[in-house]
Amino acid sequence: MLNTNLLKRLCQTPGVPGREERVRALIQSEVKGLFDEVRIDAMGSLICTRGPRQKSEKKTGKGTGKSGATRPLRVMQLCHMDEIGFYVSHIDDKGFLWLNNAGGFDPRNLFSRRVLVCTEGGDLVGVMNPGGRPIHISAPEERTKVPDVKEFFVDIGLPADKVKKQVKIGDYVVMHEPFEEVGDKLVSKAMDNRVACWLGIESVRELDRLGTGHACEIVVAFTVQEEVGLRGAKTASHAVEPDVGLGIDVTLACDTPGVPDREAVSIHGKGFALHIKDGSFISDHALVAEIEALAKKHKIPYQRSILAAGGQDGAAAQQAAAGARAVGITVGTRYIHTVTEMIDKTDLKAARDILARYMSAAK
Repeated sequence: MLNTNLLKRLCQTPGVPGREERVRALIQSEVKGLFDEVRIDAMGSLICTRGPRQKSEKKTGKGTGKSGATRPLRVMQLCHMDEIGFYVSHIDDKGFLWLNNAGGFDPRNLFSRRVLVCTEGGDLVGVMNPGGRPIHISAPEERTKVPDVKEFFVDIGLPADKVKKQVKIGDYVVMHEPFEEVGDKLVSKAMDNRVACWLGIESVRELDRLGTGHACEIVVAFTVQEEVGLRGAKTASHAVEPDVGLGIDVTLACDTPGVPDREAVSIHGKGFALHIKDGSFISDHALVAEIEALAKKHKIPYQRSILAAGGQDGAAAQQAAAGARAVGITVGTRYIHTVTEMIDKTDLKAARDILARYMSAAK
């Protein structure tokens, strides 16, 4: 069974780059008892560490020493907490909010959206639209123009004086859409990357359900500011100095109309995507082979994937300090960076299961 309620709560909790604290608090409440040490670093990433376990043992001491001393293999999962969103950059004299984006948006997906404006006094529902005339009074050429992200504004339905009392520059804005189960799929905003946060928690729970114990030291880092440059993963990885870095993320699933098969990246229902390469790093080929062998042994469905551009936190682990072996474990996602991000339940379960099996086997 999949704990979809946890994924729903993660997806619906607001947290843009630099303002992940509400997501972090939810994760902290979920990981109680799973780790030996839980700490927050200076940037706000949540670093959860668990020492080796004997079979069926609930808790042992942590690994001893750092580089040069005897210690178990240190395996680090990197799961970023932030979702793409906006910061309020200007409030005009009519009370409309103008925005600065934090993360990459395709403006074609921003028309007529409900949003949540997150302020110190609480969350305010608003609507997002671009400036300009509606269809009834616009010229034909206006109707074909795709506005830039900077042309979109938010209306929270209040007069300017009330807006300026409740909202200030630097408050943040996220999309406001429900989490839904649709057939064999799960649909929500912020699947990127609350899927990874879910996997960071549920893979450790699954490891305990296996009852095999583990010889490695496990570090699950719930990182900040990935969507603006892997920032939290860089500092967390330098502090942790992992031997193995597992970049946990979503990836494209363009198995939909209008995209050639050769550009699909991954296909829904074929299992987790074993990430070989993207614009930020190339996975360790021996580690790819290890994980592939485990998937075959335990009949966990998987597919290989290469992303032509973009990046993920596995790159930060690979390049931190003296370096680490790194690979990506990803879940194919349709309609990525929209409010309709869609994953397949089979693929989510496969990603959870392979992470648990790898942590169980790593030595």
